[in-house]
Amino acid sequence: MKAIVIGTHGGPDVLEYRTVPDPDPGPEEVRIRVRATALNRADLLQRRGLYPAPPGAPADVPGLEFAGEVETCGERATRLRPGDRVMGIVAGGGHAERVVLHERLCLEIPPGLSWEAAAAVPEAFLTAFDALFLRAGLAPGECVLVNAAASGVGTAALQIARASGARVVALSRSADKRRRLSALGALAAPDPAAPDLARAIRDASAGAGVDVVIDLLGASAWRTNVEVLAPRGRIVLVGLLGGATTEVDLAALLIKRATVVGTVLRSRPLEERIELVRRFGRQMLPLLAAGRLQPVVDRTLPLGEAAAAHRLMERNAHFGKIVLVTD
Repeated sequence: MKAIVIGTHGGPDVLEYRTVPDPDPGPEEVRIRVRATALNRADLLQRRGLYPAPPGAPADVPGLEFAGEVETCGERATRLRPGDRVMGIVAGGGHAERVVLHERLCLEIPPGLSWEAAAAVPEAFLTAFDALFLRAGLAPGECVLVNAAASGVGTAALQIARASGARVVALSRSADKRRRLSALGALAAPDPAAPDLARAIRDASAGAGVDVVIDLLGASAWRTNVEVLAPRGRIVLVGLLGGATTEVDLAALLIKRATVVGTVLRSRPLEERIELVRRFGRQMLPLLAAGRLQPVVDRTLPLGEAAAAHRLMERNAHFGKIVLVTD
C-alpha cells in the first residue's frame, strides 16, 4: 500500500509518499481500505519529532483518523463485515491506504455523508464532544467560549454546543473566519487581538461570564480565560498552540471555584477510547445523520500531496479540516 512516511524529523519536505507493507488485523481488529483521512496539528508535531506515536502505533506513519470501508476482519471481530462504511480514530498510521484498529473503535458513516466529510469527523468531533460533555459537563443554556474556533475542533465544538442548547462565543483573528463562525451559529465572534476582548466576551454572555472554555491555545489565552470565567466555570485545555508555560493567579481560580482539566485522546487506554466512541455514537451520530452537525472541510488534496497540506496548516490559512484522499 501507499503511505506517507516520516523519513527523518524536520520540515514538510521530509515526508515521503512510498510503498509500505499492508498491516494485518489482530483477532478483534479490522483492516480498513482508507478512502480519505485528515490532517491534525499532532501530525505536524510528530513530523518535527515533538510528539512521538504511542507504543503499538506506527512510529513513522502519521495520521489520527480515517474514513473507509472494512476490507478484512479478525477471527474474533463479529460486529462489522467487509464492505461496511466506517470512520474512526487511530493512534497513528492513518495517512495510508490501509489501517487496522479494534472494531469497537469504528463508527458507522451516516448515509449520505461523503468519504471526505466523514474523514473530517472523528478526531475533531470526538475531541469536542469529550471536552464539552465528559470533561466540562456542559448543560443547556450555558455559555461556551471557544478559542481558535476556526480549527477542526473549534468548528466541531461550536456546532455541538449549539446543538445542545448552549450559547457560543467563538474567537478568531481572521475577519473572514469570524464571519464564517457567525454563520455557523456563534452568538458573537470577537477578534482576540482587540484591546477590549474580555469586555466583548462578558457582553456576549450578558455580563455573567462564560461557563465553559474550550481552549486550544494554552498560555497565550490563559489570562483572558480566567478573567471572563463565570463562578464555578470550567476550563478544558485541549491544545497548546499559544505555549505551554504561563503564570497562574491561583487566587482567581479559588475565588471563582473554577475547574481546570486537560484532555488528550491519542494516549488513552483502549477501553477508554472505546467508551468515548460508544457514547459519541449514541449521542452524536443521529445529529450527523440528520444534518444538524456538519463537518467543515476547508479543502481536499491527494494523499501524495501531504507536504503541501502541512504547509497550509502551518500558515493557519484553513477553516475547518484539511482532508487527504487516497484515490
